Amino acid sequence: MGKSAVIIGDGQFPQKEYPKYLIKSADYIVCCDGALGKFLRNSRKIFGETKAPDAVIGDMDSLQASLKASYSGLIVSVPEQETNDQTKAFNYVVDNFRDVSEIHFIGATGLREDHTIGNISLLMEYARERDLDAMGISIDMVSDYSTIFPVTDTIELQCGKGRRISIISPDNSLRISSSGLVWPTDNVIFDNWWKATLNKAEKDTVTLTFNHKSIAIVILN
Repeated sequence: MGKSAVIIGDGQFPQKEYPKYLIKSADYIVCCDGALGKFLRNSRKIFGETKAPDAVIGDMDSLQASLKASYSGLIVSVPEQETNDQTKAFNYVVDNFRDVSEIHFIGATGLREDHTIGNISLLMEYARERDLDAMGISIDMVSDYSTIFPVTDTIELQCGKGRRISIISPDNSLRISSSGLVWPTDNVIFDNWWKATLNKAEKDTVTLTFNHKSIAIVILN
């Protein structure tokens, strides 16, 4: 059985039990540089003691000098500006922790809408560019409010009746026929983000059938 990793971002740190459980049970913890202080402050509540992550990744533009000195042995500096710190951390985990089968992004949303939108959309890029299905790696983004994950092809979701579901895709050639939703998505044209949001499961199982392989995200509330 593969191991789990969490990537801690510098957004809103979770307070609910499920995302904190993912942190506590993770085999590997990686912090984006600006999130190190936030993680250290919250780690005592989660672990009962201050716990250091396995690595701190980023361009180091938002890491306090005192933390940079204290945790210098954990720092992986990636100065290039073509990707954000979340992507740098993701690539590091995939390339260095080869026994990982699930990656959870925590603290990736909240506080700033631009970062939130960018970080969520990157899930689709990761799934497509790294072919995570072939690698046997699942990824999701978990907050106090939702679980978000990328989908690249037809999928069956065991989500539970009454679960709120939103589907977003940037591909306006994609058609997704659905079963198990209150409002079917068969005729949705994905030419804006809101087009298949705020739906609800009317059955325990929801099936989304893609007309071709593409990229989308599913948000479960």
